[in-house]
Amino acid sequence: MKFETDYIEKLAKIIAENELTEISLEDGEQAITIRKDLPEVISAGVPVAAAATPVQAPSAPAAKPAETKEEEKKGNAIVSPMVGTFYSKPSPDAEPFVQVGSSISAGDTVCIVEAMKMMNEIESEFSGKIVEICVSDGEPVEYGQTIMYVE
Repeated sequence: MKFETDYIEKLAKIIAENELTEISLEDGEQAITIRKDLPEVISAGVPVAAAATPVQAPSAPAAKPAETKEEEKKGNAIVSPMVGTFYSKPSPDAEPFVQVGSSISAGDTVCIVEAMKMMNEIESEFSGKIVEICVSDGEPVEYGQTIMYVE
């Protein structure tokens, strides 16, 4: 499936009509994500709309060996089970669930991924020490994206 301009425009219209903020589609090696950002206000007070751009998925087989070596160096990867927004703490004024150097057990909550207004607690499958947190608080995450490493 080739993503044509009129198809992209229809997706943008669906986002606008249904008050969505993001839509993602994949077809084989092609992928597209359209996000509706909050409008920025320029000096005249007129909102500026964000442009939707198609994204070509990278060829996965060529990148696999390097990723595997990187993961082996850092430990076990905790990955996002869904598309959403990463939050390191349960509320804005609370302490983070974990920090680099924190010791955790399998089953401990390590973060939250918000998807469609639902706060999903992400639990570790591993026991150990957090050696790297790969995502900043409030950043979008994709399905399968590495969130942090446990050694």
